[in-house]
Amino acid sequence: MKTGKIKILHIIKSLGRGGAEMLLPETLRLHDTESFEFHYGYFLPWKNQMVESIENFGGKVVCFNASNNIILLTKIWQVARYVRQNEIVLIHAHLPWAGILARLVGKLVNVPVVYTEHNKQERYHRATRFMNLLTMDLLRMVIAVSKDVEVSVRRYKPRLKPAIRTILNGVNAEEFVKEKFDRQDKRDLLGIPSGSLIVGTIAVFRFQKRLDVWMELAANILKKNSLVHFVIVGDGPLKDDLIKKRDALGLNDRIHMPGLEKEVRPWLATFDIYMMCSVFEGLPIALLEGMSMGCAVISTDAGGIKEVIRHEIDGLLCPVNQPGELAEYACMLLQNEHLRVAYGKKARNRVIEQFSLKTMVAELEQVYIEILGLPNNE
Repeated sequence: MKTGKIKILHIIKSLGRGGAEMLLPETLRLHDTESFEFHYGYFLPWKNQMVESIENFGGKVVCFNASNNIILLTKIWQVARYVRQNEIVLIHAHLPWAGILARLVGKLVNVPVVYTEHNKQERYHRATRFMNLLTMDLLRMVIAVSKDVEVSVRRYKPRLKPAIRTILNGVNAEEFVKEKFDRQDKRDLLGIPSGSLIVGTIAVFRFQKRLDVWMELAANILKKNSLVHFVIVGDGPLKDDLIKKRDALGLNDRIHMPGLEKEVRPWLATFDIYMMCSVFEGLPIALLEGMSMGCAVISTDAGGIKEVIRHEIDGLLCPVNQPGELAEYACMLLQNEHLRVAYGKKARNRVIEQFSLKTMVAELEQVYIEILGLPNNE
């Protein structure tokens, strides 16, 4: 191996504002860039919200320009050429289709590949799950973002050849601090009175987030607390359906949808309660960010969420099939400032103690060193 920095190529389908994508600039911010050089390859050119942040932190970004999964797989030779030309020594892939391509590239150029699994296998389309599992033995290691995700991989691939290790998602608690931001700025932008409380969430507008149910919960909460406002930050394929849902509920002036935001911290600083009603999750980054910002959390216990939030300790959880309980939790917290603030403080402490981004980055670097057989300088 050549001397100099250890060159790692992250491969992911898009660099939009999804949970997996958001982690890339945040981890880069804390990586040892004296020892490592990080490259980032993606395929959907219109989903590029993270590119600027990555480049600002010193990452090298390349778009291989593929509009769908079939075209993505035709980029094997182009990616392989990039790996050779840039002397990449390890590929770290995220999410199934980018992961499938990365495994084939790794085989072609004889470069080890690690893959972070962000979701449970049962939540993928059959074809996606089949191809993901079929090629998984080409990996050197599978990284699961939660124990729930690891169990799912082992269930669907009981004879998995590569090692599997759980490395919990993390958040930079030093950067996600509510007191650094003016809570009134975003309220003024949306025309929300200063005395109103806000229930919010940050999400890609996809089925799994059940934002239509989220809006129904908002309507039920308003029946008991007429002063509360609701904010959904994000965008996605279900945007038009959700706008129609909001219109049908008559909540245009109470459910605010500011759109996609690269900088979410000022929004999280505005939230009093962070509410999620997902039907499935891996380990959601936005949830950890909300916790770090001191939001009181109420959520379904989908996927890795129950590994983060301990019911009635760090927040309030309900079963996935009983999201109506969230309206009761919200009303209780909206009426009890002491309890609401206490849950917010406990949520932040939970992140600091168990979901530190520094710990996550250190564990990832240890994986790279192990796979490449490099000496550990610790």
